[in-house]
Amino acid sequence: MKCCRIFTVFFILLLLQNTALAVTVRDAVFTTKNAGTVVFRHSDHINKKAMSKNCRACHDTVFDLKKKKSFTMADMKKGKSCGACHEGKKAFALEACARCHQTKDKIYAIKETGRTRFSHARHLLQSADCGVCHPKLFTTAKNKRFSMADMKKGQSCGACHNGTQAFGLDSCIICHPVKEITYQVKETGPTHFSHKSHISVAECGSCHPKLYAPKQKNRRAGMAAMGTGKSCGACHNSKQAFSVKECMKCHPTGELLFEEKSTGNVIFSHTSHTALYGCGDCHTALYTTSRSKLKVSMQAMEKGKSCGSCHEGKTAFSVQDKCESCHKM
Repeated sequence: MKCCRIFTVFFILLLLQNTALAVTVRDAVFTTKNAGTVVFRHSDHINKKAMSKNCRACHDTVFDLKKKKSFTMADMKKGKSCGACHEGKKAFALEACARCHQTKDKIYAIKETGRTRFSHARHLLQSADCGVCHPKLFTTAKNKRFSMADMKKGQSCGACHNGTQAFGLDSCIICHPVKEITYQVKETGPTHFSHKSHISVAECGSCHPKLYAPKQKNRRAGMAAMGTGKSCGACHNSKQAFSVKECMKCHPTGELLFEEKSTGNVIFSHTSHTALYGCGDCHTALYTTSRSKLKVSMQAMEKGKSCGSCHEGKTAFSVQDKCESCHKM
């Protein structure tokens, strides 16, 4: 009986000892002022080969659980706290900030050009050293806004995006979203402006902001104004690009059907006429650019009105001859 009691006491003591050794560890969460929340995972560290489940590797030599002191990155770079191991040899270096500090894409709402995204993930692929930008160019807290003029002086994004270290600031569409624009023109129908085709031959700075503010609500310019070099006419002058007089390249045109019961329907072909003449030869001296309900008689044409302005036997065949060329009798 005495032997049984001794064994029972020994078993209880052994059980208590094993229970005391089974210490539960949990993740430690640190809230930093400007770099978000940092999670220290005990499970990741104690399972490392160098640690061999030895808590004393850090406690209390590196971290004093009683003092609970906070350390700065400057302290760590001197070998304190995490820096005791994270020096690039025993473990990854402190410069690999994103492995501990959470990063995310930043969206900037820009009134003129729309939402612009900054991707931490894409930039970290180029360099894992966050110190390239922080805090030299940007603080990890809220930063002041920089204009494109500031960037061209080497500030903000312009420190790297100078055409040498990274693509230049003139490659605007890599960061700023652009889209195709359709102008509803009453007289000539929908007119499409393609950013895609234009930026393949010119830089954004060729037009913005010298000719257009970088937003769609710009003052409309008429064809007469373009003919003097304004708006599209600044480039479309038959030297840098095709002339604004080549209207069909931008404004949609179609074949026109005129219903005529007595002599058969008449088709006016824009395609064949624009191959010989400019749109300005007819518009707007002879015809408005919108469909007119007014019919012109053959007698009026013989007097030089409407088609008779050109079809007078010299410039083109006379309206009195070759009737079958227009009227499908």
